[in-house]
Amino acid sequence: MSQSSPRPTSPLSAAGLRAALGAESSVVAPDDDGYGAARAIEPGGVEQRPAAVVRPADTAAVARAVRYARDAGAEVSVRSGGHSVFGLGAADGALTLDLRGLDGLELDVEGRTAWAGGGITAGAYSRAAGEHGLATPFGDTGTVGVGGITLGGGVGLLSRSLGMTIDSLLGAEVVTADGEVVRTDADHEPDLFWALRGGGGNFGVVTRFRFALHDVSQVVGGVVLMPATPESVAGVVAAADAAPPELTMIVMVMPAPPMPMIPAEHHGRLVVMANACWSGPLDRADAALAPLRDVADRAGGALLDGLRTAPYPSLLEGGPQGGPLVATGRTFFADGLDEAAAAHLLEQLEGSDALMRAAQLRVLGGAVADVPADATAYAHRGAPLVGNVAAVARDAAGAARYTPWVDALADRLRGADGAYVNFSLDGGLGVARAAYPGATWERLRGVKRRYDPQNLFRGNVNVPPA
Repeated sequence: MSQSSPRPTSPLSAAGLRAALGAESSVVAPDDDGYGAARAIEPGGVEQRPAAVVRPADTAAVARAVRYARDAGAEVSVRSGGHSVFGLGAADGALTLDLRGLDGLELDVEGRTAWAGGGITAGAYSRAAGEHGLATPFGDTGTVGVGGITLGGGVGLLSRSLGMTIDSLLGAEVVTADGEVVRTDADHEPDLFWALRGGGGNFGVVTRFRFALHDVSQVVGGVVLMPATPESVAGVVAAADAAPPELTMIVMVMPAPPMPMIPAEHHGRLVVMANACWSGPLDRADAALAPLRDVADRAGGALLDGLRTAPYPSLLEGGPQGGPLVATGRTFFADGLDEAAAAHLLEQLEGSDALMRAAQLRVLGGAVADVPADATAYAHRGAPLVGNVAAVARDAAGAARYTPWVDALADRLRGADGAYVNFSLDGGLGVARAAYPGATWERLRGVKRRYDPQNLFRGNVNVPPA
C-alpha cells in the first residue's frame, strides 16, 4: 500500500490532538513529513495506517491522548520498540501512541531495582545496567521494546537461571482506559499487577516499569553452529533440557545464511544454530557447555564455535532487518523434540521454497518452571519448550501461501495446547484462548472489565471484558 492509497476513516482530528496534548508532544498525521517512518513496524511488510502517531512527552500526555481517543470513539494502539510481525504497534484509523521518547532509566544499584520508561529498548537498558554488573532478563534481541516483551511474558537468554521478564517485574505505572494514572504492584491494585505479567497490552498503557536487578556481570555465551541432522537437532534440545539451570539455549534450525564466518559450502544448507548463555560461575562453564560441543562433534564438527566470556549485554542481537518482507508463523509448546520429530522438521524445511524458513526452539524449565502457574497471567509454566515455525515471503499474498505449511509443521511438533503471545502472529480469539486457558482466561476477563470495560485497548492478543 502506498501513501497515496485511500485512508481509513477515523473520528480523530490531528488538530484536536495537537491542541489537547500541547507543544511538547508531537502528532504525526498522514499528510505530514515523516509519517511513513512513524508508522513503520519492524521487520517490515506491515502496512497499517493510523490516523495519527502521537509521541507523548510524559505520562500526563499519554493520559490526555487516551482520554481524547476514548471520547472520540477511536481505537488506541501502542508501540514501544516497534517489533510486531503482525502490526500490533499500529492500526488502521487508530491513534498510535509511540512511547519511544519515554526511554528514561533510573537505576538503584544498591537497592537492586530500576524504573524504566515504557519506550526503552532491552539493549539500552541492559547496557546501562551492565555497567554495574547487573541485569534484568529480557529476550535475546537488543532492539526489542521492554514494554512489549514484558507484558507478554519475556523469554530469553537468562530465562532458566532468572526466570521470565515478568518474574523480575516489581511494579508499574499504568494509564488506564479512563485516562487515570495508576501505580500497581503486589500490594496496590494486585489484580492489575497479576494481569500485566503476561496478559499483554489489554489493560492500559504502561509508561514505567519497576524491575529487580540481578548480579550478572561476565557470562559465557555465543553461537555454536553445526550441520543439521535428526541426531544433532534432537541432541541439542536434549542437552539444553538436561543442562544446569544457569545455562539457557535458544535453538534455530534453518538454512545457513551466506555469512563470511560460515564455510561457503554450507551456505543454504540446513544447520542448527544454538545461541547459548551460561550465567553461572565462570569456572563451571566448560563442563556445562561440553554436551553442546559433543553434539557438534558427533555431527561432523562445529561450523562455528563463537562461545566466549563476555559482558551479558554483548550477547543481545540487533534484531530483524527492515525491508518489504512479510512473515507467517505459528507458536507452539512441546514436551521436547525426539529424532523422529526432528527428521520430519528437516524434511519440511528442506522441501519448502520460502525465501526464509526456520524453526526456533527455546528450552524452558529451570526458574521459569519454579513459579506456580497461577501466580501470573502466563499460565504455561510447566511447558519444557516453546517453539515457533516461520516462513518469509516478499509480500502478504506470498506469505499467506505458506500458512498451511507453517500450521501443519507446528501441529506436528507441538506437545500440549497453548500459545505464547509474544510469538503469536494472530491476535484473534483462538490465540487468546490458547494463550490464557481456563481460570486464567476468566480472571483476565474480570480484570479487563474493571480497567477497560469498553475494550479501548484491543490492538493486542485481545481479552474481551467479561
